[in-house]
Amino acid sequence: MKRNHKIYLRISVFLFIIYVGLLVVLYLSEHADSAATIRSFSDACWYSLVTLTTVGYGDLTPVTPLGHAVGAVFLLLSAGIMMTLFGAMFSFITSEGLPFFLLGLHRKKNWYYFADCGVEASILAKNICKEDPGAIIIFGEKKNDQIESPDYPCMFISASPSRIVAHKKNAGSKCKIFFMKENDIGVNIRATNLHTLPVEVYARTTNGRDSLSGNISFFHSYDCCARQYWRSRPLCSCENTIVIIGFGNYGRCILERAILTNIISVNQHVAYHIFGDASVFLAMHSHLHETFSINKESETTDSLIFHNDLWEQCSALLERADRIIICTDDEPEGWNIFWRLNSYYKIRGQIHLRSSQKASGVSYFGANEEIYTPNQIMRTTLNKAAVAINELFRKSVSYPTLSWDELDTIHRESKIAAADHILMKIRILLDNEAITEIQHDTIEAANKEYIKNKKSEPMREMYRRLDHSRWMRFYTFYNWSYGPVRDDLARQHPMLCPYQELTLEQKQERDAAWELLSCLATEDFL
Repeated sequence: MKRNHKIYLRISVFLFIIYVGLLVVLYLSEHADSAATIRSFSDACWYSLVTLTTVGYGDLTPVTPLGHAVGAVFLLLSAGIMMTLFGAMFSFITSEGLPFFLLGLHRKKNWYYFADCGVEASILAKNICKEDPGAIIIFGEKKNDQIESPDYPCMFISASPSRIVAHKKNAGSKCKIFFMKENDIGVNIRATNLHTLPVEVYARTTNGRDSLSGNISFFHSYDCCARQYWRSRPLCSCENTIVIIGFGNYGRCILERAILTNIISVNQHVAYHIFGDASVFLAMHSHLHETFSINKESETTDSLIFHNDLWEQCSALLERADRIIICTDDEPEGWNIFWRLNSYYKIRGQIHLRSSQKASGVSYFGANEEIYTPNQIMRTTLNKAAVAINELFRKSVSYPTLSWDELDTIHRESKIAAADHILMKIRILLDNEAITEIQHDTIEAANKEYIKNKKSEPMREMYRRLDHSRWMRFYTFYNWSYGPVRDDLARQHPMLCPYQELTLEQKQERDAAWELLSCLATEDFL
């Protein structure tokens, strides 16, 4: 492409030199003749433009033989030049020329580059425009007839990320690049050398979220859906029996989020009944029995009951369930289950159905518009809160600790899980289960309540016990176990024990997750 541009430039320069030469010849041949009307170089320019554009005013005409010859050349060239000019203009408008020119005018704005224009990419781009009205949305492909014109400003440019980044010339914030097809970053040639570019890359995958390098992050829609579900419909204190129907990718993530987030009381005993093949899940999480009762309901701790039989055979369980979550990977199958439950069973609890499309009159979750949002994909607020928790933790202990950049993946995820629990902490402190969003006024009110309550030793102990329970769930989920000395390679930790066996300093470590409220109340996290 660059080679073609150089060729076009050389041709354009050559033609311009010829044009100027003809003007000089016309001027020199005409200006000395007493009958001539073309007496200056500007007259020659005006005559050439009028002739080449086929307007033909007739106010200026050559009178010398050489002038007639130059005029004949202009007449012969007029049609060709006009066609060439219109063709070049049309090519500039319809090709990459105009989009790159327009991009150059907005280098200081936030650029968001999408490798494709699929459904997920288009929805995320639309949500980005809602939060950042000045955003520059770039789709890295040519628009075709199958793609509907988006109802938000965007550009279609068939260009690689490196070319887009080079055109930004490091002005303003870093360009953000999105690969919205599952595992696309592994096969898309445009993903080459992304780790060397000054950009932030977000790639959709089926293998969870991790960091490939300093600037590349992975996400998957199943985890985004699960996080959105439990944020919009948090566990309530009145709920003791929850049924999950479907244990594929979505069902697994729904349960994982419940394990890591649904801690609201030191005395809770919620039973999760899961219908679906859980053999791989149980094999991978072999230490969950240390914090959960497995396949047996408990009155003192949460339980995970995995059913091998059909959910249709458990009518008594379905009737007493506080909520039923239908989250099959096959969406039509989920709708079929939903209609059968409503038609043939006495259900007293709520039924929540996963649906990628909005469904009127149905308690649905997981619509694309709710999953593919900037905060879900980029997790800016959540990650900032996690970094803040790590800094609070470092200040609360006497031994050396690592900064955020020095943490490995598991310990970063530990801090992220603690930040993810902050909504539950707000609901607990304010004793208000109607709160489903984190807002500045609720954060400030919760922080004031925490400052007041922690002066009471029993309340402080209760808060620490609660977060210790959350912390233990996280590490047993990732197959850590008790060890007298911390050993990251062996996944052993001395704090994986009952709360009463902790030292005073170890108990104080649990304060950091609650002290985060103070940071959220004073900083602009939201």
